[in-house]
Amino acid sequence: MNIAVIGAQWGDEGKGKIVDLLTPHFSIVARYQGGHNAGHTVYAQGTRYVLHLIPSGILHPRVTCVIGNGVVVDPRALFEEVDFLGAQGIEVDNRLLISERAHLILPYHRELELLSEARRGDSKIGTTSRGIGPAYEDKVGRRGIRVVDLRDAAALADQVRENVDARNHLIGDAALDWRKVYEQLLTYGERLRPWVVDVSAFLTRARAEGRAILFEGAQGALLDVDHGTYPFVTSSSASVGGVCTGLGLGPRAIDGVLGVAKAYTTRVGGGPLPTELSGAIAERLRETGQEYGASTGRPRRCGWYDAVAVRYAVRVNGLDALALTKLDVLDGLDEIRICTAYRANGTTLEDFPADIRQLALCEPIYETLAGWSQPTHGARKLGELPEAARRYVTRLEEVSGAPAAIISTGTDRSETIAVEDSAVTRWFPSWI
Repeated sequence: MNIAVIGAQWGDEGKGKIVDLLTPHFSIVARYQGGHNAGHTVYAQGTRYVLHLIPSGILHPRVTCVIGNGVVVDPRALFEEVDFLGAQGIEVDNRLLISERAHLILPYHRELELLSEARRGDSKIGTTSRGIGPAYEDKVGRRGIRVVDLRDAAALADQVRENVDARNHLIGDAALDWRKVYEQLLTYGERLRPWVVDVSAFLTRARAEGRAILFEGAQGALLDVDHGTYPFVTSSSASVGGVCTGLGLGPRAIDGVLGVAKAYTTRVGGGPLPTELSGAIAERLRETGQEYGASTGRPRRCGWYDAVAVRYAVRVNGLDALALTKLDVLDGLDEIRICTAYRANGTTLEDFPADIRQLALCEPIYETLAGWSQPTHGARKLGELPEAARRYVTRLEEVSGAPAAIISTGTDRSETIAVEDSAVTRWFPSWI
């Protein structure tokens, strides 16, 4: 089975833990989009790992981790991550592969992103300012520099000179010397070389050999450049379609799609968030759920579960099932709300609108359910959950249009419920 794990909200859903949980059933874990703006957090044996570029499966020995052509790679960030893992005793060198077609984030991309955000004024996207967007802009503008370009020193010099000249023109100075960038890239190329392969060919051979592949997405469906809350989105295809374009595989390579959603809603950066809360309840969710960006430390905006958004993610990605995370964060609340539809200009909307202006006007239509006082934290069987928590999960399944296959009740790997007779137990009968 080759399975894709997709964020079903605005990112930060807990994909790192879910990928880490599923990895023992796979030979390969492949990232297909995004850059080091991702922050996938995994807790293993009492240690917290935050992975930005390297797939979350790296914590499992004998698993090959792949960075696809759809990912934009900052070599400096990648090397820092490799060195950090090495210091923790986790071997990377012989288990990491990078697509020769992946585009590089260059030193000036961060400057350009900061400049672009500053020019937006009050309409800031809220990016991580790590150069992700400008790197994708160069890719689409057909002036990007790819990993494969590091092999030809003479041609690379011309590319770098042209791009740095363009950077100096845009910013209005001549502060950056293209020769320094060029020399740095040559150094990067030497260290990258052992990892560089044709990822499409490698994965195609792996499939022919019967090796199982887990496709790891970054960000979430509502941040997808085509299907998200544009323009408050990331710069890549965070939906399931990105698997094919970002790894060089056909759609038949995907045997199942698992969406990850929190038991409530969060978002980082700008853009509408219909169920956003303020005051004590927002602070309660933020502090209990430790809702601070793994990459940036920024506090996340918090709200009740938005079933309209998740239904949309189910439809766009063809989700077979959901992995519900952070159910335990809701422990102790007297009542919990679920947004089942929107109201805008006197009209009820059950489908997620494409128009960002209309979404900004939407007011959530809520159902209110009783909370629970007994803890769900650490539960490993569905029957261990309080009755009110089970009712809440059942209602989330009904209004989201997809069954829950995994329920996370804490940060540790063991604090997880694999729902019997669900997609994951059918895919992996040995789980239970």
